[in-house]
Amino acid sequence: MILFPAIDLKDGQCVRLKLGDMAQATIYNPDPAAQAKAFEDQGFSWLHVVDLNGAFAGETVNGAAVDAILKATKNPVQLGGGIRSLEHIENWLSKGLARVILGTVAVRDPELVKAACKAFPGQVAVGIDARGGKVAVEGWAEASELEVVELAKRFEGAGVAAIIYTDIDRDGILTGINWDATLALAAAVEIPVIASGGLASMDDIARMTKPDAQTLEGAISGRALYDGRIDPAEALQMLKGL
Repeated sequence: MILFPAIDLKDGQCVRLKLGDMAQATIYNPDPAAQAKAFEDQGFSWLHVVDLNGAFAGETVNGAAVDAILKATKNPVQLGGGIRSLEHIENWLSKGLARVILGTVAVRDPELVKAACKAFPGQVAVGIDARGGKVAVEGWAEASELEVVELAKRFEGAGVAAIIYTDIDRDGILTGINWDATLALAAAVEIPVIASGGLASMDDIARMTKPDAQTLEGAISGRALYDGRIDPAEALQMLKGL
């Protein structure tokens, strides 16, 4: 069970948004590379990075910050936000990224995702972001009519390394993970699922240790880590051995 600390990049800085709203950004560290190293020093084994500007622009915007993060940490890094082509995927993986996260393109061009999974086995994850149970794209700015499970099932057997499921209605507001929807998704597909959005306290960490949550690969934590609501050492000890 992996606890992924999150670095969300906006204008080269480490921020957290509320409900995916770029106008509601709190800056937590102007030096994302230093933050990445701090997470490594705290004992985390992975790092989750999102290029927020890139998600809206459809191309990498915070590339320099990501490069600096890759240099600063030995931990494997997964990156999402604005990655929309095979060339883009290959470029990031060649720089040492462990895993790319494809979101909008998973809805717009599922065949590209499948081709990427064949070309880069084990290094392609799909990000499914939902509002009210429907998939959202383009940095959460646009809603689709796709149901979460319907989209996830399109990639069964394709070689997707993980599905990162974010409940936008809970993201950044510390109300707790949407366990019902997350566990329902994990039960519906064989692809490993990572929970994202709303992880709020040590209670959520304790919930991750329950038997029914063992179907998950892990969960992503952002604001609760930065605000001190989650103690890294205690959380990692609770999840150890799961």
